[in-house]
Amino acid sequence: MKPPEIPLPSHAYVPGRTPRHAEGAFDVFHASVHGPLEETLAWRAGWHFIEGGFFWEAHEVLEPVWLALPPNAPERRFVQGVIQIANAALKLKMGRARAALRLCGIAEGLLAECAGPTAIMGLDRATVEDYLSGVRREAKSAL
Repeated sequence: MKPPEIPLPSHAYVPGRTPRHAEGAFDVFHASVHGPLEETLAWRAGWHFIEGGFFWEAHEVLEPVWLALPPNAPERRFVQGVIQIANAALKLKMGRARAALRLCGIAEGLLAECAGPTAIMGLDRATVEDYLSGVRREAKSAL
């Protein structure tokens, strides 16, 4: 799920290291959260941002999607797992390997809760799980 029509942000925000984005920079993504959620600009941009190393930005655009999903839906747990992967990768970038590992565990648990389909909301589970494994490996080697 790599939408070429969605440009990457101008820079990756890393708290304490890089400037925060301007207020309203992600409003267009937030406004897209209606109708079939897997087709929204916010959802399509989220994984694209993660793959590009824009972890804070991914969380920013994915959170409204997560909030719009029904409370006990497997899709909601899946999106929350993806958000936690972005959080783990951001913590790793910030030099906080232990926090990254803790978040990897949370993400793994959320993904396990929605086991079954090979894809959820159009995103391949194996792709997400492989990415999570990579973040976990990096965090372990950074300890």
